[in-house]
Amino acid sequence: MQEAMQKFGRFLSAMVMPNIGAFIAWGFITALFIPAGWLPNETLSAMVGPMSKWLLPLLIGFTGGEVVYQHRGGVVGAIATAGIIVATDIPMFMGAMIMGPLGGICIKKFDEAAQDSIPGGFEMLVNNFSAGIIGGILACLAVIGVGPVVESITSGLGGAVGAIVSAGLLPLVSILVEPAKILFLNNAINHGVFTPLGMQQVQEVGKSIFFMIESNPGPGTGVLLAYTLFGVGSAKGSAPGALIIHFFGGIHEIYFPYVLMKPTLILAVIAGGVTGVFTLSILNGGLVAPAAPGSFIAIMAMTAPGAYVSNIAAVLAATAVSFAVSSVFIKASAKADAENEDGLAAAQANMKAMKAASKGQAGEKQVEGKDIKFIVYACDAGMGSSALGAAALRKKLHKDGYTNITVKNFAIGNIPKDAQIVVSHEKLAERASADSPQAEHIWVKDFTNNNVYDIISERLQGGGVTASEPVAAEESSGGGSTLKEGVLLKENVKVGLKSVTKEEAILAAGELLFKSGYVGKPYIEGMLARERDISTYIGKGIAIPHGENAVKEHVIKTGIVVMQYPDGVEFNDGNVAHLIVGIAGKGDDHLVIIQNLATITMDYSDEDLEKAYKTTDPQVLFDMFTKG
Repeated sequence: MQEAMQKFGRFLSAMVMPNIGAFIAWGFITALFIPAGWLPNETLSAMVGPMSKWLLPLLIGFTGGEVVYQHRGGVVGAIATAGIIVATDIPMFMGAMIMGPLGGICIKKFDEAAQDSIPGGFEMLVNNFSAGIIGGILACLAVIGVGPVVESITSGLGGAVGAIVSAGLLPLVSILVEPAKILFLNNAINHGVFTPLGMQQVQEVGKSIFFMIESNPGPGTGVLLAYTLFGVGSAKGSAPGALIIHFFGGIHEIYFPYVLMKPTLILAVIAGGVTGVFTLSILNGGLVAPAAPGSFIAIMAMTAPGAYVSNIAAVLAATAVSFAVSSVFIKASAKADAENEDGLAAAQANMKAMKAASKGQAGEKQVEGKDIKFIVYACDAGMGSSALGAAALRKKLHKDGYTNITVKNFAIGNIPKDAQIVVSHEKLAERASADSPQAEHIWVKDFTNNNVYDIISERLQGGGVTASEPVAAEESSGGGSTLKEGVLLKENVKVGLKSVTKEEAILAAGELLFKSGYVGKPYIEGMLARERDISTYIGKGIAIPHGENAVKEHVIKTGIVVMQYPDGVEFNDGNVAHLIVGIAGKGDDHLVIIQNLATITMDYSDEDLEKAYKTTDPQVLFDMFTKG
């Protein structure tokens, strides 16, 4: 049950958190320009309603679809969300959290079912019409069926919360919220319930107490203050710094180890949370938008006009009560704590493990060598740089006898959930980590010239793994050296070209791919965009320009073009490429070329490469790339 709640919370958070900036913008506009705001303005306040009804739900719906199936899923999710917005008169945040992911799921299932049956050259047509038709159908269903149901649920929740507020029981919510924070289950409650209800309440009264139930830093501040004054050892020494980070930085996780070290302190944060909500209730406090992160500064920035005294009082009251209760427990166990100096370190390790579990991660623990079975190279499009890096690593591992380790390449967004180690470019680190939180990550500046193999090899030897009898890399390459007909045409091997700029060389390769029927015209711009983001120079005088993931749908069929510049083309950091290999990959047809490229970059001598850079016979290069 806890694991399911954690996954649900992570999913809700993934839809809401990327859009917090939009919520804050809406909150500022509301606080400033509505009739009861700081600077009432009828013209500017006209933005408040459309932003809450249309902008925010559409952003959530798009993000929900994108989480499921990247940009394409986001588009269909936004279309579906528009239907549920039209169906009701209230802000449809909860509806967006349903229709957005549903749109992503539907278009993903369609693509999986249809990908092998689309005639060549019709991919763009099918992609565009399928997204439009499926999105339109979902929008209609939302208007007719889903919208009224969600509106009823929302009204019911609102009524239930209203009854709780009327009965004066809202403070008791902290009995669930405060332990949930320390167990990393707060996202399911905060983003799934409090944010939608808070937005609706702001529409009605201009502020909401719901935005401060979880974000109030008072309970944690009380615990850290008690440790600062009455703690012992490392806990006492580290508490003041943690207090500043927690209170002003809003990083609540920093106080969790102090509670885990002494579990009875959960009573202190519950008492503080209850006191804070009670104070907000009787003094009519609240925020105009979510406070993210939950720092005192963010709370002040989001405080509604006229609510500063009540909000400050809520933080101080929560701090005071939490401090009072914490002090009792900390003083009572001071002697035992002095004898157990490892308590904080153990609690911090426990907290990291719990946080990792809440995110589906293995924390900071590395994969042991004996357990390494699946390594992934990931790049934006998953067909050029990552394929080359994977081929090079696979070749080295197999050459040394580690034939039971699978090494594959994937686009970020499609990394398998059972990947144990993910290698990606340092500029893609954040995206790769988000796509595969369960894996250990290795970040490189260059997909081929790096020490990844040394890292893996050391891990394997340290894990007691014994290599089997080494085999020839060619025998275990997984695909042989037979190239599918038409992937590289002899007429697409150009030699003796005059030196040009990097952009001109990439443009020429893209034009040749287009003229040969491998790609649509937009793919060329995607090649240039990919180069602007991350260089495709791979070393040894070779570059492999290819399109970014956003234009992958414009690949009609797999094709390669090879362009030789004897005097070179300057790429990044003074690197000079003599061979420009333009790649358009669909499926795995181009992987033999990639494997041969890996062989070229690792095994060819400088003398052999120099001959390849100067030859005037296209057949030499054709054989080199197709036969290895």
